[in-house]
Amino acid sequence: MDDDLDGVLSAVGPRLRALRQRRETTLAELSAATGISVSTLSRLESGQRRPNLELLLPLARAHGVPLDELVGAPPTGDPRVHLRPITRHGRTMVPLTRRAGGVQAYKMVIPASRTAAVCEPKTHEGYEWLYVLSGRLRLVLGERDLVLTPGEAAEFDTRVPHWFGSADNAAVEFLSLFGRQGERAHVRARVTR
Repeated sequence: MDDDLDGVLSAVGPRLRALRQRRETTLAELSAATGISVSTLSRLESGQRRPNLELLLPLARAHGVPLDELVGAPPTGDPRVHLRPITRHGRTMVPLTRRAGGVQAYKMVIPASRTAAVCEPKTHEGYEWLYVLSGRLRLVLGERDLVLTPGEAAEFDTRVPHWFGSADNAAVEFLSLFGRQGERAHVRARVTR
């Protein structure tokens, strides 16, 4: 185990030097950005100084890279994203994006129901794009009352009174892209000849 750790730590210096040189940054500039002395940075890069978290964290921040990239951590092998579903008013939302701001993506699940849903349109700032995966989605949008089936999509300004639910009291699943500041989904098509 010690040999593995020594191997990982000895590879940090060359990795730090290569990253700094790719970014065309001098040791003095990096020292000013991190608060780490030029001599310590030089010893880290040459392998004469053993890296530790107190040194690596400011370097990762200055270079704008994850700490894993600096130390060459092996991949975990599990590519799954573990996001927590949110249930409100009997509906389940699974966030598919983690960052705040910008367009947010959700998988929405409205379970089967024996009672008719109450249609109470709401308005708020933003723009929404819906894509039905399964079931039949009823979308009330202003004066329109639409039913979307699997493979159909709709996009609308959320300042228009809107409501969505199951069209036939059966379960429905759909994807939702929502932009609080009115960002729209842009579809690009390439013409082939």
